[in-house]
Parts: sequence; C-alpha cells; structure tokens
Amino acid sequence: MAEVTSIENQQKKRVGVAKSKKLSTRVDLTPMVDLGFLLLTFFIFTTTMSQPTAVKIVLPDDSGESTRVKQSGALTILLGSNSSVYYYEGELQQGGTNIRTSSMSLIRETLISKKRSTTEERDFVVIIKPATTSVYKDLVNIVDEMTINDVKRYALVDITLREEEMLRN
Repeated sequence: MAEVTSIENQQKKRVGVAKSKKLSTRVDLTPMVDLGFLLLTFFIFTTTMSQPTAVKIVLPDDSGESTRVKQSGALTILLGSNSSVYYYEGELQQGGTNIRTSSMSLIRETLISKKRSTTEERDFVVIIKPATTSVYKDLVNIVDEMTINDVKRYALVDITLREEEMLRN
C-alpha cells in the first residue's frame, strides 16, 4: 500500500517566516511484486507446450505385391555421399546413360518440371533410393521436398547393386 509519512521540521522557528511541514511519500511495492509472480505462475501453468511434429508417411499394405508405375510418370532419385543427388526418369538404361546429377538445393526444380510434364497427377511417382554412403539428413531433406512440392505418391526403396555401382563410377 502507499503511505504518506511526515517528517517534522525540528529546526527552531524563526520569527516572521512560517514554514510548512515537509511531507515525504513512500510507495510499498510488495503487493505489486506478489501480483506479478501470481500472474507469471498462472500463465506458466496454463500454457500448453508445443508438441513435436513428425512427417506423416502412408505405408502400403503388407500384401507383398509390387505396385506398377507408368514409366512416363516415374522419377527415381538416388541419394549419394556428400549431399549429391542423382536422378533418372523411367527405367535405368543400360550403362546408366539417362542418369543426371543434381544437388539437394536444385532437386526442387527437377521435381516441379517432372510434375508439370506428367499428364495426370496420379501417374506421377517419385522413387527414393538412398545409397549406403548417404546420410540420414539427406533422406529427411528429400522427404521434406516431397512435402513442400505436394508430391502425393513417393516410395522409399532399397537401392540395387547396379545403381550402387553407377554411383561409385
């Protein structure tokens, strides 16, 4: 609470001049600090903490049957070492003549152009094959690219020995 305290002038009174009393004010801030801590604890206890989010991946059935994909809509991405990305459209040709090199920062343009060139959206499928030398960060980045570019159908598949040899060369 605020209170006003008076300090009396203890000097001798002089003749002819009347002096007024000097008043001093002092504000007690203890209740204000209590209220601040009460509000702080209230907001801390009533706030919900942010929940960790994960990428939702739709998994296929465990029937064991392979899914047939049109070659015109298939894009296979091979993840190599040092954040290198290789890709090819359709099936892998003999000798790997249709494999192209890209980087993680440039793969978005490839995805966008392939998605635009595919006639129907359900025909566009991206097959992601991480190599044994690739790192987990690259896999997470490429899955993020699928989410950013709104790719509806993509699959994580083991890399074949033939493709692994092409990456080494």
